[in-house]
Amino acid sequence: MIPSEDAAVRKRDIEERLRQEQETLSFIRESLEKSDQLTKNMVSILSSFESRLMQLENSIIPVHKQTENLQRLQDNVDKTLSCLDHVISYYHVAKDTEKIIKEGPAGRLEEYLSCMAKIQKAVEYFQDNNPDSPELNRVKFLFEKGKESLESEFRNLLTRNSKPVPSVVILDLIAGDDDIETTDEMTLEHLPENILQDLICISGWLVEYGRNLDFMNVYYQIRSNQLDRSIRGLKEHFRKNSSSSGILYSPAMQNKRKDTPSKKAIKRPGHDYELRAKHLSEPLSDKHGPPTGKEDIMDSEIDSYIHCISAFVKLVQSEYLLLTDIIPEHHQKRTFDSLIQEALDSLMVEGENIVSTARRAIMRHDYSAVLTIFPILKHLKLMKQEFDQVLQGTAASTKNKLPVLITSMETTGAKALEEFADSIKNDPDKEYNMPKDGTVHELTSNAILFLQQLLDFQETASAMLASQEIGTSSSSYNSEFNRRLLSNYICKILGNLQLNLHSKAKVYEDAALGAVFLLNNFNYILKSLEKSELIQLVAVSQKHPDKAYRSHIDEQLQTYQRSWLKVTMPLTEGNLPAFQPGTKLKDKERQAIKDRFKAFNDGLEELCKIQKSWAIPDKEQRDTIRRAQKENVTVAYRVFWQRYSNVPFTKNVEKYMKYKVEQVEEMIEKLFDTSA
Repeated sequence: MIPSEDAAVRKRDIEERLRQEQETLSFIRESLEKSDQLTKNMVSILSSFESRLMQLENSIIPVHKQTENLQRLQDNVDKTLSCLDHVISYYHVAKDTEKIIKEGPAGRLEEYLSCMAKIQKAVEYFQDNNPDSPELNRVKFLFEKGKESLESEFRNLLTRNSKPVPSVVILDLIAGDDDIETTDEMTLEHLPENILQDLICISGWLVEYGRNLDFMNVYYQIRSNQLDRSIRGLKEHFRKNSSSSGILYSPAMQNKRKDTPSKKAIKRPGHDYELRAKHLSEPLSDKHGPPTGKEDIMDSEIDSYIHCISAFVKLVQSEYLLLTDIIPEHHQKRTFDSLIQEALDSLMVEGENIVSTARRAIMRHDYSAVLTIFPILKHLKLMKQEFDQVLQGTAASTKNKLPVLITSMETTGAKALEEFADSIKNDPDKEYNMPKDGTVHELTSNAILFLQQLLDFQETASAMLASQEIGTSSSSYNSEFNRRLLSNYICKILGNLQLNLHSKAKVYEDAALGAVFLLNNFNYILKSLEKSELIQLVAVSQKHPDKAYRSHIDEQLQTYQRSWLKVTMPLTEGNLPAFQPGTKLKDKERQAIKDRFKAFNDGLEELCKIQKSWAIPDKEQRDTIRRAQKENVTVAYRVFWQRYSNVPFTKNVEKYMKYKVEQVEEMIEKLFDTSA
């Protein structure tokens, strides 16, 4: 029973599903029928739309093609008219620009360059399209005429506005590096700004369109002349103002650093013995007054040359800055090289002339003249780095001019130093050349003066000496080695001088005068060394040079004092007659006392008469010698006087006891005093 019921239930389920499926199938069929109907309707619509589009296209395309053709024809007409206008304008260029071109660019450069641009385009058009046209020749002529006018305007602008830099401005410019208070760098305005801009425009046009570089030659010639005139003007300024008061500088030159070149007289050795002797009582820094006459002129020329070297560097630096604005970059170095040649050559020739003058002086054994080279050489070396910087890019021959001059000066200077040392050693012992009063010899004063001059140029002089070392250059030595070289050189001079002085002293027949001569010279050398830096330089190679010279002085002082033995020997105890007070003297005893007094009197009178004309210019040394002699003589004379003043050895007391002790002191006090 139960199984039959389950089957009935399952049957009902299946029948229900079947019914549902049939309903779904009916729905799908209906949907498909509707879709087919819609598709048919859409196809019908599209077919109708396509038909209409084809009808429209068949109507519009012919109209569009006609319109497009008309537009193309219109564009062609417009282009043709534009081209005709453009072509016709080229035929009018000559007429439109001829008046302006003939009148020139002065005062209207911008308008003129605009006309030149039009002419250039016309030339290009006719060359490309109608080379046989007479218009081509006409515009070509105008173009060449315009180019010539621009070149002429360039020359005129540069000529009219290029003026020498005033000397005072140059000196202020030089002082700008040396004035420690100067904060703003001084610059030169060679050309007004509007003129500079015109030159730049013309230069640019000539390079780009004119295809002509001749204006660069015009530029360097005019600016070279201006540079040369500026430096010559500075020389003239020095020449006019190198009067008795010296050179009148710009006010800005008053504040200078220590190493700045300044006017310093090169002192020449003199020939006046008394004046030379008098120098010992004066400060060494003041004992030589400024030179006069030819010497003053020479010092002025040296100072002028030194300042012209500095001026050249500053002016050339300024010229290069100006040149870079006007001249195209790839032509700047060559133009600059040409621009500076005249002024540079002039300075180098002047320097070589100074060297030649020094060489001729050396040949005449006037070694002091070589001192003119030292301040110049020192300054050239200080300026060499700036020289090298400003001459970068110039030809090798241009760069080498200053080193060649420096080498020439160093060689000449080194030769003079060496020959001067030899001249000190070999100066002849001529009797007529010896000071009769035994004062400082000309050779000594010349040698010391020469060495004092070297103090201002120690580095320069030591570099000269170092440059002569075999197989080496001065640059390979350090400053300490150079200082030792200079010290050795000074010691060599002093050693040669000492040997020569000893030889000269033998010329004197009186050994005492020879001793005074050596004493004066050694004392002069010692005082000169002590009052300057020479003593420190000598001490580098020779320990305690002052002690050595004091020893020489003491030695000569002892030699001099031996000349007084003829005065003091009669006063000594030896061989004096012995007698008892109150007893009558024998004739022999009386004569012995008379002989002693007479020998003393004669010796004293003779020495005082002779030595009064001798000279010891150093007051301290003179007083020391007088004091020593008074003590040496009067002590013995006082004892001698007191012993025999009450002894009746003669009736003519005044004849033998001529001088009291005080009188003897007064006579000794007048030694070395020609006015007494």
